[in-house]
Amino acid sequence: MTVIDANRMHEIETRYPEYFHRSFRQRFGGLMILIATLLYSLYAVWFFDLPKLFTEAHWERVGIYLSQWVSYDVQPEFRIEGDGSIDIRYPRFSPLGDNPHPDWLVNNPDGSITVSISGTSRNVTVSKSETIVTAHGISVPVDVSSGAPKVVGPVPGWMTVYDDNVLADLGFAGNVSISADRVKIRKRFIGWANFIFDTQSSFFDKPVGEVVSLIVSGPRIKPDQPNLSLAFDDIWNNSEWQHGDVWTKLFQTIVMAFLGTLLGSLTAFPLAFLAARNITPNRLLNQILKRFFDFLRSVDMLIWALFLTRAFGPGPLAGSGAIFLTETGTLGKLYSEGLENIDNKPREGIKSTGAQTVLVHRYGIMPQIVPIFVSQTLYQWESNVRGATIIGAVGAGGIGLKLWEAMRTNANWENVAYMVILILIVVFIFDTASNALRHRLMGTKTH
Repeated sequence: MTVIDANRMHEIETRYPEYFHRSFRQRFGGLMILIATLLYSLYAVWFFDLPKLFTEAHWERVGIYLSQWVSYDVQPEFRIEGDGSIDIRYPRFSPLGDNPHPDWLVNNPDGSITVSISGTSRNVTVSKSETIVTAHGISVPVDVSSGAPKVVGPVPGWMTVYDDNVLADLGFAGNVSISADRVKIRKRFIGWANFIFDTQSSFFDKPVGEVVSLIVSGPRIKPDQPNLSLAFDDIWNNSEWQHGDVWTKLFQTIVMAFLGTLLGSLTAFPLAFLAARNITPNRLLNQILKRFFDFLRSVDMLIWALFLTRAFGPGPLAGSGAIFLTETGTLGKLYSEGLENIDNKPREGIKSTGAQTVLVHRYGIMPQIVPIFVSQTLYQWESNVRGATIIGAVGAGGIGLKLWEAMRTNANWENVAYMVILILIVVFIFDTASNALRHRLMGTKTH
């Protein structure tokens, strides 16, 4: 075992003071950061009043909205007439079309009607004097013969009784509203109704095999138009899903992002040379341009979109302009900082030959910065595809405006899901393409 005497120990302490004489910050810095983080978290809980927020939040709406993203409902209404007959009505623009005959609705020999809500375990039987709701293993009759609905027997937890109405909640499958002279049923189905052909289409409610047969070799449905062209028109002009309008708006969003990013990069490129200190040795001009870049990017793209929609009206022009202004500031800053960090040796070597300034920039600077500039521009373009969706919601056009219109109705959540999925697909495609191009330009491999 080696013994270190006092002189040797003093020599080691003198040589490595950072290990033996650590400052207060070095000794307690990590602990102070941890304490500061905990204190800030407690402050955030108090500032946002998170306990009250979580307590009063309508968490049940999350399930409702998510279920409406992947399903649709049909709402038949049964009106009990004075002669005891039952008249069946469907809302206007019902997913079942103008003359529905669903197999889940059965007319019984005694004049009553049975509606299957979810298989045989949940159904409703409507007659002139009572409505029987079967769910959760029990059948609950509701008497309507006395002028007001009255539950016969004990009221189960999934049924709510009001003065003139009885509401039965059958969960995801739907619900039933019973009053004195009518019964309203909401029956939910998984999927998107009439996604391909709407109720006005000549191909509506036809089996897939029959549709394919008509398109390939069937007789013309309209004498002046081939069935293939008719089918495409019916899909593109689907009144419920509006595929044509949605895809047109999606293309507008892509064009907005591309045009705004392209114009921003073309404007920022020459300005960045004037803003870079090592390229243009004029401090006043450098500072003016850099503060100009800061101003353009400090005003959020959404705010620029609001300004421009007031100036030019709603539409893609305002969206492209908002992206252009923001990207001029963002790319101008990135480009100028990239120029200030180049290696000056190639530039100085070319300058020493007496070459003109343009040639010095071309051969001394451009080979160093082009891959970086293109990579940054591609990343901003990919980001702006997402940003263009957001600014569209304030009137700048594109699919963002279409998405906001569907959300405002609070009833077309399946259309919202459709557009969100399209946006995700487009973002994924552009993200993948942008990454591939960046790696190719930078000379790296993707894994």
